[in-house]
Amino acid sequence: MSQRNLAAPASPATMLKRPIPHSGELLPAIGLGTYSVFDVAPGAPDLAELKDVLQAFVAGGGKLIDSSPMYGRAEAVVGELAAAAGLRPRLFLATKVWTSGRQAGIAQMRESMRLMGAQRIDLMQIHNLLDVATHTRTLREWKQAGTLRYLGITHYHAGAYRELEGLLKTRDYDFVQFNYSLAERAAEAQLLAVAAETGAAVIINRPFAQGALFGKVRGKALPAWAAEFDCASWAQFFLKYIVAHPAVTCVIPGTGSTRHMADNLKAGSGRLPDGGQRKRMVELMQSL
Repeated sequence: MSQRNLAAPASPATMLKRPIPHSGELLPAIGLGTYSVFDVAPGAPDLAELKDVLQAFVAGGGKLIDSSPMYGRAEAVVGELAAAAGLRPRLFLATKVWTSGRQAGIAQMRESMRLMGAQRIDLMQIHNLLDVATHTRTLREWKQAGTLRYLGITHYHAGAYRELEGLLKTRDYDFVQFNYSLAERAAEAQLLAVAAETGAAVIINRPFAQGALFGKVRGKALPAWAAEFDCASWAQFFLKYIVAHPAVTCVIPGTGSTRHMADNLKAGSGRLPDGGQRKRMVELMQSL
């Protein structure tokens, strides 16, 4: 496929949207992660491209952008660029609390809101379950007070799945975020089903397995049968596999490239692979 076609803008009208189970609010299935790529120093040349990325994201139908105090300057960069482009009202801002202790958590969350330019945060998540009991109590209070709209929990590897499952069964959380991809499929064993059963919206991180999936297909042509589910690139192939799972609400690939942003967004449009096609996708990746 040509570079020009990959860079063609996605259409917001065709973007797949999934409901947040606890409210019915619809979220576009393709979001944006900010780990590493949005950790940019003030005045850096990369900021101009990141502003274009954010504008392309919203223009193509994206809404949920995920960050964390763990990600360096990412929260500040999101806030600065969103304000400069007038995009704040069109974004669903998700960030995290990543510290121990009630007062430290409150201070950190207030700082995150300041950096992101948000008087109310859409989703606050307990990052990697750090001091989860303490922060859950605070987040419940903040939700009741209207300081945040949704609360969630996150982790990034399979070793935490059992704890995530136990917490989801309390039904205290609106969202759960974890890793899932064609390279990391352990969530299919039980976690995705538990999220669906307990009514938690699911955000997927590490959709490209930190780039490992692209390494496996480097120099290889996309299979012709990928066109059966309107897939025109390897990025779309990897993302459509995830989005096709009915428990997934939103996947958050990170990018600092407008071309890659346009490509990623197209994974939220057109047909998705069915069960047989998803099995074929797994078999192809296992054969490489």
